[in-house]
Amino acid sequence: MGIVEGKVAVVTGAGRGIGRAIAIALAREGARVVVNDPGVNVDGTGFDQGPADEVVDTIRQQGGEAVADYHPIASMEGGQAVIQMALDHFGRIDILVNAAGILRDRMIFNMTEEEWDAVMAVHLKGYFATIRAATPLMRQQRYGRIVNCTSMAGLRGTSGQANYAAAKGGVYGLTKAVARDMGRYGVTCNAVAPAAVTRMTATIPQEALQRRAQAGIVAPRRIDPEMLQQRTPEHVAPMVVYLCSEYAWNINGQTFFVSGGEVSLLQEPMPYRTIVTDGIWDLGKLIRLVPESLMQGIRNPAPPTEENIPASQRLTQ
Repeated sequence: MGIVEGKVAVVTGAGRGIGRAIAIALAREGARVVVNDPGVNVDGTGFDQGPADEVVDTIRQQGGEAVADYHPIASMEGGQAVIQMALDHFGRIDILVNAAGILRDRMIFNMTEEEWDAVMAVHLKGYFATIRAATPLMRQQRYGRIVNCTSMAGLRGTSGQANYAAAKGGVYGLTKAVARDMGRYGVTCNAVAPAAVTRMTATIPQEALQRRAQAGIVAPRRIDPEMLQQRTPEHVAPMVVYLCSEYAWNINGQTFFVSGGEVSLLQEPMPYRTIVTDGIWDLGKLIRLVPESLMQGIRNPAPPTEENIPASQRLTQ
């Protein structure tokens, strides 16, 4: 008997990659699964029922129960429709995993409003839309598990991904807030920040990564490319399934980095160093104490070139 036996799960973005692995793993552990995926391209364009249908076929061939859903979640109507699919086919909703995502990478000074809006609509509004539709039902039944996919890009930033990083950072905050809203009703909300080889990671050209490294731009987390090839979506799925189970009843509002055989609990932002004065800070003191005390040994993730350092500061470097 699986650890989510008899539960009804909705997994968004379940046609490929991490979402696919999670949907199959949940079904293997006894959940009845709504496989949501409109089958879009990495940039969010297009439509294809094939990916969701293939996952449903795989689950059924393994003896599980699943139904395909093709609604985009980037609207309130879409989010509601996905949850309604669970009600129509299985009569309830116990688990919601948001893994849907798209990319529209561009440096911030070139990014268009449409590129910003499209990514925010899927990752942030889309996750809100499904959670908004599911939580009244979970509250009523006094049970629910919500797991959202955030990213280290959202927690630490990534060059060329201001839209994606902002959306995933928003997912981190959304997860924290939902956990506080729903915990008293027996509903948990957690997040995973996965690292695995998917078609989304394949869209970032190796040359771009090399150029950023040569410019001194620090990656959110340095992972050896050869090692990453051994970190698959299937490595991420077990931790998500665990968080969806009754065994994780008292884990709420947490974020986990999951990659390969590694699972790390990420610490909430806390004061690291502090300087204190009586009253209002004197600027002269700040000029002296910020670099000496607060920022001593802290690296600039994207340092300016020599000619862009203020002339008054070059001798202090």
